[in-house]
Amino acid sequence: MPISYNEQLRVFRLDTPRTTYLMGLVGSENFLGHIYYGPTVPDDNMGYLLRLEERPFTPDANAGERASFYDCFPFEYPAWGGGNFRQPCLRLRTAQGGPNCELFYDGHRIISGKPGLEGLPAAYGDNCATLEITLRDPVLDVKIRLLYTVFEDVDAICRSARIENAGGEAVGLDAALSACLELDNEDFDLITLHGSWAREQNMDRRPLASGKQGAFSLRGISSHQFHPFLALCEHTATQERGVVYGMNLVYSGNFLAQAEVDQFNKVRAVLGIHPDGFSWKLEPGQSFQTPETVLVCSDAGLGGMSRAYHDFFREHLIRGQKKHRPSLLNSWEACYFDFDHDKLLQLGREAARYGIELLVVDDGWFGKRDDETTSLGDWQVNEKKLPGGLKRLGEELAAMGVKLGIWMEPEMISPDSDLYRAHPDYAMTIPGRTPTQARSQLVLDLTRKEVRDCIYDQISAVLRSAPIRYLKWDMNRPLIDVYSSALPPDRQGEAAHRYVLGLYELQGRLVDDFPDLLLENCCSGGGRFDAGMLYYSPQIWTSDNAEAVDRLVIQEGTSLIYPLSAMGAHVAACPSHVNGRITPFEVRGRVSLPGCFGYELDIDKLSPEEQTLIPEQLEEYRQYGPVFREGDCYRLASYRENHTYDAIMAVSKDKKTAVVSFVQVRSRAYRRSLRLKLTGLEETALYRRKDTDEVRSGAGWMWGGLLMEAVQSDYLTALTVLERV
Repeated sequence: MPISYNEQLRVFRLDTPRTTYLMGLVGSENFLGHIYYGPTVPDDNMGYLLRLEERPFTPDANAGERASFYDCFPFEYPAWGGGNFRQPCLRLRTAQGGPNCELFYDGHRIISGKPGLEGLPAAYGDNCATLEITLRDPVLDVKIRLLYTVFEDVDAICRSARIENAGGEAVGLDAALSACLELDNEDFDLITLHGSWAREQNMDRRPLASGKQGAFSLRGISSHQFHPFLALCEHTATQERGVVYGMNLVYSGNFLAQAEVDQFNKVRAVLGIHPDGFSWKLEPGQSFQTPETVLVCSDAGLGGMSRAYHDFFREHLIRGQKKHRPSLLNSWEACYFDFDHDKLLQLGREAARYGIELLVVDDGWFGKRDDETTSLGDWQVNEKKLPGGLKRLGEELAAMGVKLGIWMEPEMISPDSDLYRAHPDYAMTIPGRTPTQARSQLVLDLTRKEVRDCIYDQISAVLRSAPIRYLKWDMNRPLIDVYSSALPPDRQGEAAHRYVLGLYELQGRLVDDFPDLLLENCCSGGGRFDAGMLYYSPQIWTSDNAEAVDRLVIQEGTSLIYPLSAMGAHVAACPSHVNGRITPFEVRGRVSLPGCFGYELDIDKLSPEEQTLIPEQLEEYRQYGPVFREGDCYRLASYRENHTYDAIMAVSKDKKTAVVSFVQVRSRAYRRSLRLKLTGLEETALYRRKDTDEVRSGAGWMWGGLLMEAVQSDYLTALTVLERV
């Protein structure tokens, strides 16, 4: 059993395959404190790390310094009050306005398996166990049920909290974060991901400093500017060496990811729903469930953390189509809004000619949608563009051997739409204020059931009308006028979270009712590339910027947490429609290969030389795409760091096949060949290099490395395949 309780020491123990997590009860009042998280240790008796035998001691031994105890004790789930001046996970407000709260152990149980979380995406699995620890405030009679799930096959721990009002009066939540991790500051660096539209998931690594630092979102979406993730790593940690702690939130809305260094050089890292603008009214008998946080600890560097997250998401969060991801051709950069039935059929013929499996009709097939100012919310086919509708198009494509996919933006409504004219109240607006438009659109109020039902009825009608096998669900603006007419004034602080819950309900219904549908989420590219969305869609459009050089940086940052199988990656038109850069077609294909591969251009406009590369690219995707998507990923070189070249390696789980993708962006004068030291191979096995038939041991390839010839040219690429003999 990966979970145990030592009654003599009063210590809880959680064991993943390579890590140990310890927490214990302290004093006669039974405070719950964090003891240890790190590489596996056999000892339970590590309570000395709590430093209880030194000042200020516990309140049992030194009642006169209770406040000092609260100011330094490593609480497992800290609440505001008693002298805790660091960031709390829980902040309560009574009818009298008092914010004070103190939590004490009230019981525990160990459960086989993994319970779901009501209304929220959550990990699943049978080869796991869950520890539920109940804390209680005896004055307010509020109970906190802390959930910890440990899996036998991955080095990940899932954490969440359920807050229950067992008292006789309403209680307000002003903060309800998911998890806290208390550590000694071991010369840590802090890693976060930041960016903007078209430059998402840039990695930021900096020395951890005194005070509060981290990442957050108050935009109602999770991940354009920052990401619901943080990592603490030893300052000397590299890709494959050093201790790294990761925290990732399974949530798609406002979040706070924060590390705080106090006056004792202790670190408190917290993650959860952002407290700003959030409140939740708990009537007697009601409860609130926080989203899940996934903790990972690795002593094999950033790469070890990444591979733990990749395995966890592939095996315990992503559902549906886990393995096969069809190659596709998307109409957006091929023709934008300017298309008709004949143009789409021509794209379909191009797809069929090369064996591309799926044609995606992007924006513009519905309502009167010839630009971005109109018709969102009117999800009926524009038969002037598409006589016979999507049904006719889908059937004609199917006759060519090509499947049909479509784009939708279901959460939005255009003021110039039939739906808005009939139901202006469906839009999220603040009474008395001019609605705030972005991209000429407003946000539908997903907190309301009738709005969700209206959206769902339209989506399902479209999907049932034609042989549609893929849906790209887009969302192109932040939440600004966050107000719900369905909520009373004292519950408006619930609107942003209820919106996210409504989104989850909608997509949950969709994947349940259409199990054969491949859903790909998008939010102006990577604006909602998060674990919450991955629960409903196995892949997400990584960025609206598909230009190859920028994508090297975007995909590297994304791979820090998420498997390559989650990344939509397309060969886009050139010069790039985002930054104007001109990159060779071969390079664009190699950069896209590790992800969910596709094209976003008009194949007829490619040169004959470029067209001859398409069958090669598709064959590489068929042969080696599964190794990238299902195998272990290693980042060998970072263009973000060296500004010259990039290399990524994938090794199949059985270690029979390894694939190395190398991209030289810039050449440098007067240099010799590069040596790429490979990793992840079986040391004593022999591996044959496919293009040269050279045979070496795994150790030979890893320590001797792979020499990349010095060629004086920008934009070069090579794919090296090793097969175990």
